[in-house]
Amino acid sequence: MITSKISEALESYFEQYDLMVAIAQPIMLAKANNKTHCGEVGMASAAQTSGIDSAFEIHPLTPAIGAELSGIDLSEPLSAEVIADIRQALLDNKVIFFRDQNLNREQLLRFAKGFGALEIHPATPKDQSNPEILRIEHGAKSKGQENMWHSDVTWRAEPSLGSVLSALEIPPVGGDTLFANMNLAYEKLPQDLRDHITGMTAVHDIARVFARRLNKKPEELHDQYPPQEHPVVRTHPETGLPSLYVNSAFTSYIVGLAPDESQELLKKLYATAANPEIQCRFKWTKGAIAFWDNRASQHFAASDYFPARRVMERATIAGDRPYFTADH
Repeated sequence: MITSKISEALESYFEQYDLMVAIAQPIMLAKANNKTHCGEVGMASAAQTSGIDSAFEIHPLTPAIGAELSGIDLSEPLSAEVIADIRQALLDNKVIFFRDQNLNREQLLRFAKGFGALEIHPATPKDQSNPEILRIEHGAKSKGQENMWHSDVTWRAEPSLGSVLSALEIPPVGGDTLFANMNLAYEKLPQDLRDHITGMTAVHDIARVFARRLNKKPEELHDQYPPQEHPVVRTHPETGLPSLYVNSAFTSYIVGLAPDESQELLKKLYATAANPEIQCRFKWTKGAIAFWDNRASQHFAASDYFPARRVMERATIAGDRPYFTADH
C-alpha cells in the first residue's frame, strides 16, 4: 500500500502541477501556431554545437527537450563520424528534427539503419515492398488515433531504441507532434514517490491498442507478442539516466499492487508527460524528419486536423531489454 506520507506528497505535487498547467496552457496553446516555439524563427541566435566539430548546427527548441539540426542533407550517405555526431545530438536532446529533406523510402531506410537494425511492425501490410516502413495515413475516412502519450512498441521484449518519422503530406493547419522528456518527468517527482516506484515493474500489452486496430483478438496477438514486464523506471543504456517508462497506450498494470492501487499510481505517472515545462511541440513542414529516443521520451500526435490528410512514414530502430540500476 502507498503510505500516508507518499499519498500526501502525491496530493501536494499534483495540486501544484494542476495550478501550473492552468497557468501555462493558454500560453503554450498560443505558441503552438507560432514557429518561434519550435525554433524556426531566430534560429541563428539559438544555434549551438554540443562541443563537437560536426557537419551541422544544433538549434535547441526548448531548455527541456528537442533540437533542430541544420546544414545536413540526409538524402546522401553519411560518414561514420557524422552518424556519431547525430547520435550524440539525439542523446543530448531526446528528439531531433531535420527540415526540407524529402526522403524517399530507400533514403529513409538508409539513414535509420545507420543507428541499428530495423523492426517490422505488425501493422505493416505483408505484401509491402519495404516492410521496415510503417505508413501512418489519416484523412476524411481515418481520424488520427495517435493522440495519447506513449513510447513506441513498449510491448516488445526489447522495445525500440528510436523512431525516424518522415512527413510526406501535412494538413494546412494542425497535426503537430508533442514530445516529453521522461528523465525530467522522473526527476520532478517527489523524492518519496521516486523511492516508492524504484524497483517496481509494469506489464505492457500490444492488445491494448492493436487488437482493435488490427481487428484481432488479444489471444491472437499474444501468441506472437506476449505481454512484457519492464521496469517502471528504466536506466538509459547509453547515458545512464533514469526515466519513467510507463505509458497510457501500452502499460496495463504494476506488478504486485492491487488493481485499484496500480491504476491510481499509473494515472499519476501517466500525467507527468503532460507538463509543458518538460515538452517541445514540433510544427511539421513537408519533407521534415523527426528522430526521437523511445528510451527517454514520449510523444503525442495531435489529431486536431480531421478531415484533412496527414501522411507520414516511419522506420523504427530495434533496441534492447529495459533494465534499472541504482548506480547513477
